[in-house]
Amino acid sequence: MKAVVIHEFGSVDVLRIEDLPTPEPKPDEVLVKVHAASINPVDYKIRSGKYPPVPFEQLPVVLGRDVSGTVERCGSIAAKFKPDDAVYALLDGRNGGYAEFVIVKERDLVAKPAQAGFNEAAAVPLAAITAWQGLFDHGILQSGQHVLIHGGAGGVGHFAIQCAKARGARVSTTVSNQDLEFVRELGADQAIDAAGRFEDELSDVDLVLDLIGGEIQERSWAVLKRGGTMVSTLSQPSASQAKAHSVRADHYVAQASAQELGEIGALLDAGKLRPHIAAVFRFEDVAAAQRQLESHHNRGKIILHVFE
Repeated sequence: MKAVVIHEFGSVDVLRIEDLPTPEPKPDEVLVKVHAASINPVDYKIRSGKYPPVPFEQLPVVLGRDVSGTVERCGSIAAKFKPDDAVYALLDGRNGGYAEFVIVKERDLVAKPAQAGFNEAAAVPLAAITAWQGLFDHGILQSGQHVLIHGGAGGVGHFAIQCAKARGARVSTTVSNQDLEFVRELGADQAIDAAGRFEDELSDVDLVLDLIGGEIQERSWAVLKRGGTMVSTLSQPSASQAKAHSVRADHYVAQASAQELGEIGALLDAGKLRPHIAAVFRFEDVAAAQRQLESHHNRGKIILHVFE
């Protein structure tokens, strides 16, 4: 099979498409023929050596955290799926999705939403699970509560807006000026230009989902109500600030969950969630795909199309 491999850290020039042996599934695993993979910020962070969980000693690695495709064959005790079933998954990090085939633990594999094509399905797992876990597992967002999402037009953010609305929350979000109408179309109740002072427009927010970090995070303490929550994907919010404002603070990294991915897929099939795809690249154009995500302003997700 062909796969995108890095043997060293650096720019997109270190990406190599190589021939590798097609892996064999262990008893509890499934071999998936990859139709599409998603390009995520963690991919270029790994490639550039800026992701500590993947040290140089672990190279070479195949990049890619989420895929959609069809079942090629199953391990001896993997009975949930059969060949040609359409599936999607958030990979556990041991095997990369920038490849023609990938091994997935059966427990992590989910039937592809019927209303999504392979490109749309590949856009979902990592970004949507990150949004879901930030809002509901860590943020404990409830119907009727008010959430502020920083970076609502991005891969995680545009899913977070839709998931929060589906739960019955009131959603405010900060985005670039050119994305204000886009996030309103996704369902945001209040779209705020990130260049302005959101803290002058908001107060008594139940949850801040911080997808930006830095001074945006620091300015967000002022908008939280007592007993509220600050959740960040970027860095652990200040414990002293949390105590001073009588709020809870949390930082997290998304974890694979077939149950949650199934719930997300049900929202997609019900028409309550839709991935926005900024661009689709051919497999051989993986360097251009990463370059666009890393250096351009993008709405939603970028997809790597592997097989028809």
